[in-house]
Amino acid sequence: MGLQTPIEQVPNIGKSHAMRLHRLKITTVEDLVHHYPFRYENLGKPAQISEISLGGLNSATGKVWAIRNVRTRFGKNLTLATVTDGSASIEVVWFNQPFLTKVIKTGSEISLAGRVDLFSHRASFINPEYELVDSKTGGKSLHTQGMVPVYPETAGVSSKWLRSKIMNLLPNVLPKIEDPLPSGTLKNHRLIPKRQALWQIHFPTNENQIEEAKKRLSFEELLISQLMALERKRAWEKNQRGLRMNIPQEKVLSLIDSLPFSLTEAQRKVIKEILDDISKDKPMNRLLQGDVGSGKTVVAAVAAYIVFLNGYQSALMAPTEILALQHFKTLNSILKPLGVRVSLRTSSTKKDEPFDILIGTHALIARGAGFKKLAFAAIDEQHRFGVEQRARLRHKGQTPHILTMTATPIPRSLALTLYGDLEVSSLDELPKNRKTVKTFVVPPEKRARAYQFIGDNISKGRQAFIIFPFIEPSETLTSVKAAKAEYEYLQKEIFPDLSIGLLHGQLKSEDKKDVLERFSQNKLNILVSTPIVEVGIDIPNATIMLIEGAERFGLASLHQLRGRVGRGIEQSYCFLFSESSSRNALERLSALEKYHLGLKLAEIDLKMRGPGEIYGTAQSGIPSFKIASLTDLPLIKATKQEAIKIFSSRAIDKLTALSSEVEKQSLVPPD
Repeated sequence: MGLQTPIEQVPNIGKSHAMRLHRLKITTVEDLVHHYPFRYENLGKPAQISEISLGGLNSATGKVWAIRNVRTRFGKNLTLATVTDGSASIEVVWFNQPFLTKVIKTGSEISLAGRVDLFSHRASFINPEYELVDSKTGGKSLHTQGMVPVYPETAGVSSKWLRSKIMNLLPNVLPKIEDPLPSGTLKNHRLIPKRQALWQIHFPTNENQIEEAKKRLSFEELLISQLMALERKRAWEKNQRGLRMNIPQEKVLSLIDSLPFSLTEAQRKVIKEILDDISKDKPMNRLLQGDVGSGKTVVAAVAAYIVFLNGYQSALMAPTEILALQHFKTLNSILKPLGVRVSLRTSSTKKDEPFDILIGTHALIARGAGFKKLAFAAIDEQHRFGVEQRARLRHKGQTPHILTMTATPIPRSLALTLYGDLEVSSLDELPKNRKTVKTFVVPPEKRARAYQFIGDNISKGRQAFIIFPFIEPSETLTSVKAAKAEYEYLQKEIFPDLSIGLLHGQLKSEDKKDVLERFSQNKLNILVSTPIVEVGIDIPNATIMLIEGAERFGLASLHQLRGRVGRGIEQSYCFLFSESSSRNALERLSALEKYHLGLKLAEIDLKMRGPGEIYGTAQSGIPSFKIASLTDLPLIKATKQEAIKIFSSRAIDKLTALSSEVEKQSLVPPD
């Protein structure tokens, strides 16, 4: 039996259990061996029955003195047993398991683990885990003593079942597992061999063994991910040549001086990094991350201007028409006076006009956009695009320089793994005139006061956003308010004298533009919307952001929404409304009251929710690790350095096991 043996061919598993295992993504022997516990129950050594105390977990070993099935007058089926170990005896109660009298016989040696409580006024094990003591194994216990692993389960596949199958498999399978890590790596990082790690992760004798195994297996996962990223980077640089841009410094300075605002030092630093990249014949592949309002679009505009001066075209791709329109307005105002033709192309715009810079949505890729000399492509909010879409944009020209931009803050640990094949730039400085948006979690009883506050601010000429998670009411989430119904309620009952607009994704493009235009011209006092306004809306006069069902959003999204206000000179406010009483939800929301830096909030979100929920695993390309943690920055740094060392020396070519692991796990589509 090999590692790639289908799970249904493993003795004593069968087709029905194999189908259940498929739900856990276990299809081969290798998958089962790498199905790791997510926690352990420390049951310790069995106590003498005379020393067992009520409450908590207890374990004991003894002889079955008696066992019988009983049906109570209330119709409950009980299995009652008496177990003794010489020091004392104790009752054992199982519910609705009458078959146990056929498995557990009087006189059998049994090991028990579980909660001890009063039952019929006597200390009793209540529904405990049990196993018969086998003299052939020296009395060793798998389920009821020591460090007992608890696995991710599914219907019909319990942790007890998994423990038994893995225990039967491991001795036969371990000799066939090659260690992909070189001996030098194991020694330098004080890692145990893989076979030892696999045994210890499943059947440890103490917590130290668990930590040793976790570190070893996590190191391998992270190292392979880092090597895959380096391989992608090498392929990108090897297979494609970039267009070298000439950088006329006097033109760059002239453009910067013409801006109606001063650039931050962070913007100047990032512009230099990007211009250095595009002056080389290797195609740029850089990620630009910057908090809401940090000025990423202006940085992209400078790069696009240099490309224009060299006689080439640029593309700026956005995830929504709203954001594309915002970028168009920004770039057009900056570059049109310099003779640059900026064109907007979305699914609702049909005109094909000559351009130097083309701004648009997916329509840039979905149909021929008319690129003749594309040299630079900026992709905003990268994690909203699939890998395939980004690759197709590359092929619109002769290997354009790629700049991906995001206002979704990416913790350093995540950037080192997720974007290991990209150079990373950060805009970690906001314009000096920005005021912090005062943020409050509003309990239900203070809702009326919040509405009064909004009305008072609007009477002073300000505007407000009110955001809802859904367009229509949810059948399952009945407590969560929805945009359409609440828009009507707010207009009729709360703000009857104010002008309120409604914006959501189901509106036609022209209707969306009309609503936004009226809001930007202060013809609407309040904009009721779904999270479609998360990016790309710039209304300096809007000073209030009210978010309903705030617990339904991640911290990154809430921070993005909060960033729609605070863009003018007036003090702005963000109100988080939540009907949830969940402690975890309220803790996350209170973090927004306390912190205003997106990066700090992203780190909190990463720890509390994990990367898949925050960034959307399928779209972002985030590695799906079985055991490694994306919050373990020291280990991520160590694997990054080790990957660079192995890769730069081309040692990976000689490390067959490691090379095959990298190749096997590489799911990146070809460019």
